[in-house]
Amino acid sequence: MNKGLVLIADEMHPSLMPMLEKIGYKTDYQPKITRSEIIEKIGNYDGLIIRSKTFVDAELLTNAKQLKFIGRAGAGLDLIDIAYVESKNIAIFAANEGNRVAVAEHVLGMVLCLMNNILIADREVRNGIWQREKNRGYELMGKTVGLIGYGNNGKETAKRFKAFGCKVLAYDKYKSNFSDEFVSEASMEMIFEQADIVSLHIPLTNETNKLVNAEFLSSFKNDIILINAARGEIVSLRAVVENLETGKIKGACLDVLENEKLQKLSTEQQADFENLSSSERVILTPHIAGWTFESYVKINEVLVEKIASLI
Repeated sequence: MNKGLVLIADEMHPSLMPMLEKIGYKTDYQPKITRSEIIEKIGNYDGLIIRSKTFVDAELLTNAKQLKFIGRAGAGLDLIDIAYVESKNIAIFAANEGNRVAVAEHVLGMVLCLMNNILIADREVRNGIWQREKNRGYELMGKTVGLIGYGNNGKETAKRFKAFGCKVLAYDKYKSNFSDEFVSEASMEMIFEQADIVSLHIPLTNETNKLVNAEFLSSFKNDIILINAARGEIVSLRAVVENLETGKIKGACLDVLENEKLQKLSTEQQADFENLSSSERVILTPHIAGWTFESYVKINEVLVEKIASLI
C-alpha cells in the first residue's frame, strides 16, 4: 500500500530508501536540495527526513498541506520548531537510540587519550622523543563521574564508565528513580561536591544554552575533566579557556563547539579556539562522537521503525 511520498533532504546512508519503501513509502532523495526549493516543493510530500542542515520552522512549512511527519536522522531536535510543528498535527520522530553506543565509546576514547597523554606521547615518539615520566598518566578506576542528563547516550556512557571501576552519578532534571547497577541518581549539588569527571548528555534548549559557564564551573569542589559530546552551544568556550588557565578544568574533551564553522568565527571565538587548539590538555574532534559506520545504519533502522508506527 502506498502511504505517500517522502522527501529526504540530506545525505543519508543508502539503506534508508529501501527501508522506507518496505513499509509503503515512495522516496525522493535530494541531498543537495536548497531551503528555497524545499519551501516551494514541500506541498508534494507526506514526509520529510532531515539530518543537520535544515532548520524546520513556519517558513519552511508554509506550503506543507499534506505533511504527516518529520524525521530527524540523528539525536536532538534543536533544528525543529517543535511547538509550531505539533500545532500543525505533524508527527516528529528522532533516532536518539541509533548513535548511543557510538557516543558512549567516543566519550571513553577521548577521556582515556587525555588521561594517559596518548596523543601527546604519540606525536613525541614519532619525532624521536622518548619521555616516559613526562607522559605518566592517570587511571579511570576510582574516579567519580558526573553525568548531566540521563537519556539514551547518558545510559550507555554510564555502563562504560562503570566497567572501568568508576563511581557514576547522574543528574536529570526531568527524571527520577533511575538508580541501577550502573548509576546512582544524584542532585547537581552532589555532582558539584564529588565529581572528578563531568560529561554532558543533554539537548540544546533555551534552558541549557551556555549552561556551562563561569558560575557553573566555579561550583565544583574538585578540579575536573569536562567532556562535551552533546551540543556545542551548551558550553561557553570562554569559560573553558579561563578555567583551563586557573586549573579548575584539568582537561577538556570537546567533540562539539559553540560555532563549528571554523572559517566563520567571531574575533572572540577565534581567540578562544586558538587557546583551546594549542593546549595539550584539550582534545578536539569534529562532531563525530555519534558518527560511526555502524550508527549510520542504526539511525535509519530506528527512524524507520518509528515512522512505521504512524497510523
